[in-house]
This record gives sequence, C-alpha cells and structure tokens, in this order.
Amino acid sequence: MRDLAFSALSLNGVDAQKFLQGQVTVNVETLAENTTCYTAICSLKGRVQFGFWLKKISSECFEIISTADQAEDLAKHIKKFGAFSKMQLETIGTVYPTIQGNQTEFSAEVTDLNAWQLQAIETGQAWIQASTAEVFQPQELRLHQRDGVHYDKGCYLGQEVVARLWFKAKPKHWLHLIQGSGEAPAPAAKLNNDVEVVNSIATAEGFKALVVAKPSALEELAVQVLALPEHLNGDVARPQ
Repeated sequence: MRDLAFSALSLNGVDAQKFLQGQVTVNVETLAENTTCYTAICSLKGRVQFGFWLKKISSECFEIISTADQAEDLAKHIKKFGAFSKMQLETIGTVYPTIQGNQTEFSAEVTDLNAWQLQAIETGQAWIQASTAEVFQPQELRLHQRDGVHYDKGCYLGQEVVARLWFKAKPKHWLHLIQGSGEAPAPAAKLNNDVEVVNSIATAEGFKALVVAKPSALEELAVQVLALPEHLNGDVARPQ
C-alpha cells in the first residue's frame, strides 16, 4: 500500500470559479475566502471520483489539495474539462496536514502524518484516495454534514444521481467510526457485505477506521462503534 502523501495544485484565471462550479459538489460561488473545505468531483454515476480540499483565495484563485496518488489524474481531469476555460493549473508540490478543530489545513511544514490520520479518523474527516475512487457516494461519506455538498446548487458532474438520492431516497449505508483488534484493514476492504473501509490507522489496541456501513451489519462484527463529533452523528437522510 502506497504511503499517504498530499499534493497541492493552484487554479488561477477569470474562469476558475465558473469551471469549478460546474464540477464540484460544493457551491463554489458562496464559499468564504481563505477557508478550506473538503469536497468532491463525482462520476456520472454519482460516486466520488476525486476527493480534495478546496481553498478559495478569490474568485480567480483556488488551491486544490488531494492525496498524491490522485493528483496526476485530477490534474488531467481539470485540463481535459477546462481546456477552453481561461485559467491555468499549476503544481505547488507536497504539502502536509494539521487538524484545526474539525477541519484540516495544509502547509509546507512537515507534520506527523500518522498523528493526522488518527485525528482525522476520530473526527470523521474521511478522505478519498486512489483505492477508494468511485466507490462511495457523497451522502454515504457524510460530506453534506461537512459542508462539502450543497444540494441547492446548479448542475455538476453526477448531480442528478446525488440529488435523487437526497430528495427521493435514503441511503442504507453511511459513515461510522469503529475500533477493532488485529491489523488495520486496507481502504476499500470489505469487512462483510455491508461494511466497507474508507480509512484506517493502526493503534496500540488494534485499529480505528472510518467505514461506510449498514448499522445492523456492524453488530455482526467484533468491533466497537465509537461516537463521531455531534455534527456527524445520526443517519444521513434528508430531514423531513
């Protein structure tokens, strides 16, 4: 399994905001400047193809941070779909994460990635890497509870499927924090038919992991379900 690392890109130009608005699940136009949010570009089937942290410097300047194993494909995607947009994509390079409250911020200063992974998992900050691309839907990952999906915005890739699930259905599986014994399972590993790993980290007692699961399926496993932060607790259905 490839070591975890993060790469930053910058997207600059008069069309940068318009381009992103038609790609990502979050409403880029209403994002506050100089704040970072985790958002996604979905496949046409409504599954998260690229997950990344997006920081809006201005309407013409954005920073995009993904796992290193997705960075090249993400850059290709942006260049392909933005070929006729007035903007420029540049590579910033490797960056390092730190937890600030329930958010992650990045800088060029080297940090302890294992410590970040544990804190991110414990605070429900699921992230997508190459092995979990196109596996999970944004709602299953509680991305809307992290302000990474806005259901009232216009069209973007996969929007029809994402919106239909929110307005007309209810997911059977969603994000949970678990603790177990033994080796940490790999991302995308299935612990049973209804429990799939998003992220995991080894601990002194065994492992902690974020999994997308049917709640009843977790009862079949020898794991402990832990509480997520208050804004991420409960199921993920649209409030009635």
